[in-house]
Amino acid sequence: MSEEAMNNTTVDHEYGADQIQILEGLEAVRKRPGMYIGTTSSRGLHHLVYEIVDNSVDEALAGFCDTIEVIINEDNSVTVIDNGRGIPIGINQKAGIPAVEVVFTILHAGGKFGGGGYKVSGGLHGVGASVVNALSNWLEVEISQGGKVYKQRYERGHVCYPLKEIGTCPEEKTGTKVTFMPDDTIFTETTVYDFDVLKRRLREMAFLTKGLRIILKDSRQEEIAEPINTDAENAQISELLKRAEEDKKSQQEEAVDNMSENKDVVENKESAEGEKTYKIGKVRYVTLDNGKKQKIIEFHYEGGIKEFVTYLNKSKTPLYENILYFEGEKNKVYVEVSFQHNDSFNESVFSFVNNINTPEGGTHLMGFRNAVTKTFNDYARSAKLLKDNEPNLTGEDIREGLTAIVSVKIEDPQFEGQTKQKLGNSEARSAVDNIVSEQLTYFLEQNPSVAKTICEKSILAQRAREAARKARDLTRRKTALEGMSLPGKLADCSDKDPKNCEIYIVEGDSAGGSAKTARNRATQAILPLRGKILNVEKARLDKIYANAEIKAMITAFGTGIHEDFDISKLRYHKIILMTDADVDGAHISTLLLTFLFRFMPDLIKEGHVYLAKPPLYKLEKNKKVWYAYSDDELEKILAEVGRDQNNKIQRYKGLGEMDADQLWETTMDPERRILMRVNYDEELASEIDLTFTTLMGDKVEPRREFIEENAKFVKNLDI
Repeated sequence: MSEEAMNNTTVDHEYGADQIQILEGLEAVRKRPGMYIGTTSSRGLHHLVYEIVDNSVDEALAGFCDTIEVIINEDNSVTVIDNGRGIPIGINQKAGIPAVEVVFTILHAGGKFGGGGYKVSGGLHGVGASVVNALSNWLEVEISQGGKVYKQRYERGHVCYPLKEIGTCPEEKTGTKVTFMPDDTIFTETTVYDFDVLKRRLREMAFLTKGLRIILKDSRQEEIAEPINTDAENAQISELLKRAEEDKKSQQEEAVDNMSENKDVVENKESAEGEKTYKIGKVRYVTLDNGKKQKIIEFHYEGGIKEFVTYLNKSKTPLYENILYFEGEKNKVYVEVSFQHNDSFNESVFSFVNNINTPEGGTHLMGFRNAVTKTFNDYARSAKLLKDNEPNLTGEDIREGLTAIVSVKIEDPQFEGQTKQKLGNSEARSAVDNIVSEQLTYFLEQNPSVAKTICEKSILAQRAREAARKARDLTRRKTALEGMSLPGKLADCSDKDPKNCEIYIVEGDSAGGSAKTARNRATQAILPLRGKILNVEKARLDKIYANAEIKAMITAFGTGIHEDFDISKLRYHKIILMTDADVDGAHISTLLLTFLFRFMPDLIKEGHVYLAKPPLYKLEKNKKVWYAYSDDELEKILAEVGRDQNNKIQRYKGLGEMDADQLWETTMDPERRILMRVNYDEELASEIDLTFTTLMGDKVEPRREFIEENAKFVKNLDI
């Protein structure tokens, strides 16, 4: 090392014993919040709620709680109420303070850390209450026990006053109420909670905890105001609904609602007490005593994960009526598995440990897959559905069109990684494998027609997979010696460093021509596609590999696909979907995203996929030009420049209406363009899967319902 380099690394201050810093109390959490909640973005903000709710769910798992209420208050604080036993208020002998104070002020303290408080527990790190306290401006806890109500308040983790008695309650009433305000100096991106994000996660928790009632309320008035749509937006919403109605007429036989058993669609009815019971999983509004409205949604599933499978399959056509459900306990591992095959070609399997989502799977998922593969192959051989000279069905063959939930409860889960993405307990694999193998064998023997249906679909999948294997070879990028070139329509960039390169996926040759002229040839590649690509939600692998437009994308990206996928070979670190600003353009974007989500999800997870945002309007006045990306932005421009006969306003319906200069200036110039990165929240994987199935699947009714529920709340629908 040179003297100059050495000088650049020197520090002026002394490094000794006194420089070793000890962080007191919860200061470690405030100093490094990402270590405890993963991120201080919106995702981390919502995680605070999940940590408190997880503590209440632990009470439910232990059999002491059946109702949890989550309230987003007007000031954007959050209240979580449960009817469990209530956090203990007695003095902890070791700490010399009330147990509730220990739970909220000392890391790694609580009933889930030994002593028999809980047999199993959820939560991301088992430190939920104290971490939420540390990352809040203030937090208040109220406990109902023994006919009395106790309260304590904390500010940024520090105790404001000793635990005190504030009132009385019925002797039989017990439970805990926690209210907290996130610290805006920690969560600098946002402190505003998203009702829909909480709704999706709480629905999942309810499915995973059989019989638990979870109620989400939103008291913020701005969240429930009636939307005001422009004439243009209303026209496009009407067009979407019209298309859904046309689909319904053309596919009438597929529009039959087979979800009568799903509580998400049960009719309103009167309860025994005479109170109205609203649709489970449906938003409703109530008027409070003060005249303000509150948005409420309720989740309660007596069928647990069986109803979860039904919910996920609501946009698909099941191959058989039965929803298979197996449960048991082995090696101190409690196992619940439920699944059903449908007529789709995609596998949707989700795994959980103590209600924690494990998007990378782990030993419990390995046990499930091994059991399913072995049991179905054994049955197919014994029933002569597979001939002696035919190869075994692969796991992928059997799991084609499978929707499954694998949920285990384990006393001491060992996860791989800080954020608990993958389970590592070896006993979980054998427990799931044994329980599923045994009970699935009995089921297949007792239900031969169902077994035959599944095996026949798997055999068809096997044949299609073999055809796909041959077609896949054509999508692999080869060296120059092997004679395989890039797609003919691809205008590649000259820079070979993927970090500097980006590829625009463009709709049609017209827009492609303008984009090729406008681009920066060093770093921007253009790949025009002809019309709408194949809907992969409705196609097997062999058809997908044979599709020219999809082959062009696979070859251009360089990563391969499916089991050949290797993200290290990605040729462009930005994949930008640039489609027209209309309904058809949005449809093409959705088709492209469906393909990427199903076959190249790592591109989305790693943040490589973007949506371009072209302008909606061009305003020209006195030789000056303005571009507006929304109706609101156009109104602001008009307010500034004035409204008169000199205004020339052009409404862009397609990228082909722009010349190269306009396209570069508005949509492709890295200095001025607006790109929207496509994010993938693995905690909501099941909901994302359902959304794609609803939008791109064959069933019309769920899609129409989705449009009716969401369209009027979308702003700038064109974009």
